[in-house]
Amino acid sequence: MPGYKTIRGVSTFTYEEKRSRFIGTAAFADTEEKALAVLETVRAANRTARHSVYAYVLQNGRVRYSDDGEPAKTAGTPVLESITHAGLCDVIVVVTRYFGGILLGTGGLVRAYTAAASGALQAAEVVQMRQVVHCRLRVPYALFEQAQRLVAAAGGKAQEPVFDDAVTLCWTIPAGAQAPLCQTLAELTRGAAAVEVSGPEYAPF
Repeated sequence: MPGYKTIRGVSTFTYEEKRSRFIGTAAFADTEEKALAVLETVRAANRTARHSVYAYVLQNGRVRYSDDGEPAKTAGTPVLESITHAGLCDVIVVVTRYFGGILLGTGGLVRAYTAAASGALQAAEVVQMRQVVHCRLRVPYALFEQAQRLVAAAGGKAQEPVFDDAVTLCWTIPAGAQAPLCQTLAELTRGAAAVEVSGPEYAPF
């Protein structure tokens, strides 16, 4: 399956328009439960705010947004469009509005919510997610360096090896790329050691 882009952690951005303050919070969320937990955390931290508008897009295709009392299509829709225009998934953006006493009109609201959401996303660290597998192999010391070179040449990202009576190598590699490497390592060990391969999952790579 193809990879996708998301963000790491949480980022914020504040935008002011005619004394109203819009605080954008962007966060990684790869499930609906995590997205809603972020929303509740932001709401709890801003109990006196007038609105907590949000949108989230999950890699599994789930999309949801809310105007939270603002006029239709002036708040939740601009926040959602900010996420989709950035080409991101597994992301929630919450824009908290503290009302400044001056009505902004529909155009002003769209501009403000877009600015706060886009600013929070631009402040975030974007990461590329790929479907990967995690591999593990125990080899005798005599074959350690050669096996390590083969893993690196195949594009695997190795972790620190574990040394005891043999050497345990652990690495991550894009799903689908492990089969030729496993065959090469089997030939290196003359079939004495087999690579343990996890099921595929999405991870930064």
